[in-house]
Amino acid sequence: MSIGDMLAATVPMARTLNLQFLETTPERAVVALPDQGEYHNHVGGPHAGAMFTLGESASGAIVLAAFGDQLSRAVPLAVSAEIAYRKLAMGPVTATATLGRPAAEVVAELDEGRRPEFPVSIAIRREDGAVTGEMSVLWTLRPNG
Repeated sequence: MSIGDMLAATVPMARTLNLQFLETTPERAVVALPDQGEYHNHVGGPHAGAMFTLGESASGAIVLAAFGDQLSRAVPLAVSAEIAYRKLAMGPVTATATLGRPAAEVVAELDEGRRPEFPVSIAIRREDGAVTGEMSVLWTLRPNG
């Protein structure tokens, strides 16, 4: 099962919004939100909450891709998130997430018995490539036990 399939199966909001996991690697995750009238805002574009969920889902996908081999000893948790809406989003939008720290550095902290934190940056774009939103999610790997 791919990470996208796993998230779609286990995260109800990903299914509700019909998110499409286009690319999921430890270096980059790309998730699309189709244009769906039932999730539009008052100006006819995707609702801010739908775009937040899109960005957060892209961040979760890259975290699982980068740290999935650590799940037996740590749980990934979002600590905080910020989003800035830059331009009007209309039609389908895509979120691209990237890790803000090298995965090996994060795992080394976990190996030392610490609870590492690391940022994930997300750019949300329209079909024409314009960045409509920028988001940052701070994640941690909470050791089990």
